[in-house]
Amino acid sequence: MKKPVLAGLLLLVVSLFSQAGDVLSLKQGHPETYQVVKGDTLWDISSKYLEDPWKWPEIWHVNPQVDNPHLIYPGDVLNLVYIDGRPKLVVKRGRDVKLTPEIRISELDDAIPAIPLEAIGPFLSNSRVVTSRDFEAAPYVLAGTGGHIVSGAGDELYGRGNFEAAQAWGIFRRGEAFMDPVSGEFLGIQAEAIASAQKVEVNGDVVTMALNQSSEEVRRGDRFFPDEERRINSSFYPSAPDADINGFIISVEGGVTQIGALDVVVINKGLREGMAIGHVLAIYRAGEQVRDQETNDVIQLPDTRAGLLMVFRTFDKVSYALVIKASQVLTVNDRVKNP
Repeated sequence: MKKPVLAGLLLLVVSLFSQAGDVLSLKQGHPETYQVVKGDTLWDISSKYLEDPWKWPEIWHVNPQVDNPHLIYPGDVLNLVYIDGRPKLVVKRGRDVKLTPEIRISELDDAIPAIPLEAIGPFLSNSRVVTSRDFEAAPYVLAGTGGHIVSGAGDELYGRGNFEAAQAWGIFRRGEAFMDPVSGEFLGIQAEAIASAQKVEVNGDVVTMALNQSSEEVRRGDRFFPDEERRINSSFYPSAPDADINGFIISVEGGVTQIGALDVVVINKGLREGMAIGHVLAIYRAGEQVRDQETNDVIQLPDTRAGLLMVFRTFDKVSYALVIKASQVLTVNDRVKNP
């Protein structure tokens, strides 16, 4: 999969001032100076300076003498200074970065992203969460040409339904059904992208489609949804949610049982609970039950904080998030709360 182009970079747009009353905790042993290297992310760099790396907009200082001060590049040198008694990072532009109008686009492709883009890229285009009604009502694969049961890239097939919404379509297969672990509410179906197609010919509600690419064989009954031109949000502010969040990890990509850093998970909170791109949540492992040897009572131990995640795509009732930090092995049904 190709990396997103310039407009797709998840770039840091920093805030000039901290929230009143916020206190930044610098990490013990932090460097006074750091030179940015290829492969760094803003989270990595912030982790060198802050106990809470997601607060990096509060430590960044915009230097008006540097072209494009909101971006940093390999070769840049960061210096920790104090402005009005508050710690700030100031960038000194490396000599290997020359932002002339003619090469601006190619240089911006080298800007340091906020988090590892390769970890979330497929979930910005290849997956989506839909309702059962939307999935069942979507146009579907009727048959392959020549009566073929399965089709692949380069083949043509027949779809049936309403294809007026778009020329380019993704083909999706029904994936996991998400349920709220507490209320039992149905939260949506994960529709998993398996191919892309273009309209060739329309004959009433039967449409001939040409398959451009496929990651799996396309079968009868697979669903069509219009292609989404999704770009990684270029205005990216890591922050705590405004409302109190008390949710759970309800799924992890790949069906693995253990979750670690840079795994993509699904949480049971979405737009209706106020979740937004960039929201950071703490992950808590459920405390174990132990027997008190003195009284023979069974005691539930407190939950323990075990990691951090960052939301990067939201739906009505669920959100996709990237595990940024994991100090313990995490699992589905671990709790997520405000950091």
